[in-house]
Amino acid sequence: MPDEITSAAELRELLGEPMPRAITKERAALHARDRDWLAASPFCLVATGDAAGNCDVSPKGDPAGFTLVLDDTTIALPERPGNRRADGFHNILSNPHVGLIYLVPGRDETLRINGRARLVRDAPWFDRLVVRGHRPVLAVVVEIEQIFFHCGKAFLRSKLWTPETWTPDALPSHARLVKETSAEATPLADLEAYYAPESYGKKLYAG
Repeated sequence: MPDEITSAAELRELLGEPMPRAITKERAALHARDRDWLAASPFCLVATGDAAGNCDVSPKGDPAGFTLVLDDTTIALPERPGNRRADGFHNILSNPHVGLIYLVPGRDETLRINGRARLVRDAPWFDRLVVRGHRPVLAVVVEIEQIFFHCGKAFLRSKLWTPETWTPDALPSHARLVKETSAEATPLADLEAYYAPESYGKKLYAG
């Protein structure tokens, strides 16, 4: 049987105490450098959980600076056309706590934001979220409770930004993954055409 950790005391004994700077780096409002990072970031991960604790992590991406800073403690993320599952949005309706990780390509560090979210269907600032003529039908507004920069050890270990380590062809095409892992009746050739960059790219803001 595995030797399971069952208490916070056991965990702390195993890991040791955090370095002081790991504690003091936490903030509750945006610093000017946080704003710079958000302005440079084209991608983030949004973690949510429902009232029962079931979790979801959803990627969000747009041109750099897609996250709108409303004030020192509030940001807004636009929604773009997707698969309409809305797992994270349903979670927010029952449990507003969210966690976000912002990436900047080529940088090993990340910006982490934790807070409380709500869904907004319209506001005067929606006009500032228009991309390629697409005005979002909703935005996730996050009231920041905790924000800090996270060190780059995970990125350094994984060599995420090192092209020589990339092996995208080690896996089947996305169309084949869809065909083989779901009850998808569409012929593989049609799926390949649907997901081809030249056609799929046209759907990014078309709904």
